[in-house]
Amino acid sequence: MNIRPSPIAGSWYPGQANALTRDLDRYLNQAETAVPNGKIWGVVVPHAGYRYSGAVAAYGFNCLRGLQPDLVVVVSPLHSAHRAALLTTAHDAYETPLGLLPVEKTAVSQLNEALHQRIGTVLTPIAHDREHALEIELPFLQRILGQFRLLPIMMRQQNKQMAQGVGLALADILRGRSVLFIASSDLSHFYPHRQAKNLDDELLRRLSAFDPDGVIDAEDEGVGYACGRGAIAAVLWAARELGANQVSILRQATSGDVTGDFSAVVGYGTAVIWESALNKQ
Repeated sequence: MNIRPSPIAGSWYPGQANALTRDLDRYLNQAETAVPNGKIWGVVVPHAGYRYSGAVAAYGFNCLRGLQPDLVVVVSPLHSAHRAALLTTAHDAYETPLGLLPVEKTAVSQLNEALHQRIGTVLTPIAHDREHALEIELPFLQRILGQFRLLPIMMRQQNKQMAQGVGLALADILRGRSVLFIASSDLSHFYPHRQAKNLDDELLRRLSAFDPDGVIDAEDEGVGYACGRGAIAAVLWAARELGANQVSILRQATSGDVTGDFSAVVGYGTAVIWESALNKQ
C-alpha cells in the first residue's frame, strides 16, 4: 500500500499515539457540546495546531459521536502554491499515530467524472504533500469514528464557481450514501483582537444563515475572512443538496485566548451542519 506519512505529527499535534489520545480526549471531554436534534451532515472546524484550536474543534467533533458513515469527505484549502485548482492525495492511505486511513479511490474517480461534467476540471493527485489543513482533522475523526474511508479534497482555487462545482459534484455522487462532510478552515488572520472578532462574527453569521455565497463574498467585501472559504462553501452546497437545512455555531475563539497576546490573532470557529425535519421546506 502506498502510504502518505505524516509531515506534521510531533509538531502540530503529538507524534506518539498515547500522548495524542490523551490530548484528544482532554479536548473532547472539556467540550460540552449541545448536539442538534436532527440528522448530522457534517462540521466546520479549524485547522491550527492542537495547542491553539484543538479545544474549539472538539465542539464540532463531539457532534459526530455514535455515527458510522460509509465515507468521510474532508475539504480543505491548499496553502502552498500549485498549478492545479483542485487536488487530492496520490497515496492509498493517510498515516497518523492512530493508524492508517484508506482513501476510497472509487469515490475519487466518481467525483472526477462529476467535476468534469459540471465545471470541466478534475482532482490532481499529489504525492507527499505537506498540507496541514486536511491532515489535522484526521486524528479527531479517528478517535470519534474509529475506522472509516476517506475522500480528501484540497482546494487551491476557492472562488464561487469552483466551490459550487465541488459541492454539487459531491452531491451528485453521494446521494443515498451514509456520508459526513468536514470543512477545514480558520477565520481571520493576524488582526488585533477586536477587529478579528468583528470579522469572525460576520463570517460566522453568514455561515449560520446557511449562505455559501455570503461566505465566499465576505472576503471580497472586506467584512469577513476564512482561509478555507471555498471549502466551507463547497460543503454547504453539497450538504444542502442532500437535505441539510441548518447550521449551528458551537464555539468561537482566537489564538489570543491561548497565548494571552491579543495584538495579532488568528480566529477559530466551529459549527455543525444538520437537517431539521421541522424546518425542512
